[in-house]
Amino acid sequence: MLATMLFTISIVALSQFALYYWRAVLAGVAALPVSDRVLAAAHVEDGRLFPQHFETLAELHNLTPDLKPNQGGLGLVRVYYRLLQGLGLLPMLTAWSERERVVCARYAAVQVDRRLQANLDLAASLRSC
Repeated sequence: MLATMLFTISIVALSQFALYYWRAVLAGVAALPVSDRVLAAAHVEDGRLFPQHFETLAELHNLTPDLKPNQGGLGLVRVYYRLLQGLGLLPMLTAWSERERVVCARYAAVQVDRRLQANLDLAASLRSC
């Protein structure tokens, strides 16, 4: 009985740590600068991303070829975004949900920017050969 309780507590603690770590990585990547060409492609005005831009950026992410297959995708971020949309329906979580969805949009923009930069670097290296 004691072993089962310790195992359960350990799994819960490990899951909580993994969730916090993933959220910190998401916020860290989202804090990186986004190029003007990505903002223009997503039709972002004044350089301010809003939660509504996530869908556009996710589609741009799907359109850009992935030259480095081990880099992060948007799979878990999409799930997190959908979860936040649902939680945003609750009045007391609306503001927090909005801020978190902006983080998701910024993350998607940075990922699109990384893919575009990798494609431009490859094109430049092919031209120099």
